[in-house]
Amino acid sequence: MDSITQAALGAAVGGAILGRRLGRKAVLIGALLGTLPDLDVAIDYGDAVANVTEHRGFSHSLFVLTGFATLLALLCHRFAPARDITLGRWWCFFTLALITHPLLDSLTTYGTQLFWPLDVPPSAWPIVFIIDPFYTLPLLMGVIIAVISQRMRKYCALGLAVSSVYLLLAAGAKWSVEQRLTPTLAQQGLEEAPVLIQPTPFNIVLWRATVIGEERYYESLISVFDGQRSPILEPLLRNEALEAAALASSRGQRLAWFTGPFLRYETQPINGRETLIATDIRLGFPGFHPFSFTLATWEDSDWVPVETSELIGNTRELRLSTLSSLAARATGDMLALCARDFVPPQWRVEPFLYRC
Repeated sequence: MDSITQAALGAAVGGAILGRRLGRKAVLIGALLGTLPDLDVAIDYGDAVANVTEHRGFSHSLFVLTGFATLLALLCHRFAPARDITLGRWWCFFTLALITHPLLDSLTTYGTQLFWPLDVPPSAWPIVFIIDPFYTLPLLMGVIIAVISQRMRKYCALGLAVSSVYLLLAAGAKWSVEQRLTPTLAQQGLEEAPVLIQPTPFNIVLWRATVIGEERYYESLISVFDGQRSPILEPLLRNEALEAAALASSRGQRLAWFTGPFLRYETQPINGRETLIATDIRLGFPGFHPFSFTLATWEDSDWVPVETSELIGNTRELRLSTLSSLAARATGDMLALCARDFVPPQWRVEPFLYRC
């Protein structure tokens, strides 16, 4: 999640646990702890794939953060002026203010390495977008009212309760979308295919489903207000024939470890060389994916892995009209927006005989 949300969450946790004893200091310390794990963005690993896949790594590990919280609790219990705060209370304060950050991150699409240093893929159970004002505002309002009224524990706890209810609603909305998508997948023989369902920007009403087939993948937008209408799967080209070359290098394997099967492949001329590029199709929106990486160049009739992977930025701007169409689609207008409308022609499967 964004830094404002993480700071608000840490502040609310701090105020709810030690606000009655430490007052505004509990909110301030909680906010600082809530943003601390994201300081890993300052680390440059020297490679685009490494920079992306190492983020939310060691600094988001439940093992590392719990150990760090324990150390802070022991120090405060020994040296802090507030001698009446028990070690257990200090431990709860530091541990919850720190670990709620990666736990919330794991509810987004990017993925979080909760169990670093264990060699397991990042945890991701996406039920909220990385920026969701409907989740953030209750936390902010609770913290602000708590600081003004100096009733820290009451209003911080209230902000946490309301935001937690929102997460429960998000989980329920996703479950509803999953139930409606399942029959469509079965009809098209895709019931065993990898599926990713995630919310579209800034809401939990409109959901994006990405389904990985053998030679193509499918996109679908599903609103909780679609009623009984069946979801429509839009086919797009994935260029699976390039997958073996893309994953032949350690960088390609690392990227696949990070994204799972949700990669799309293409070639582009870059600096006079035909270059193999892999795009993480989980993040962003079809036609607006922010993470594409160079993995190999065509040399002497073969693909040769690059020495250093580079990030190919998306130069397309998301227009206001697109956001308006997104809002219209969220209300249940199935003709308002299609993934096909925004992708380049070379991504499309022809013919596409019906309008989504």
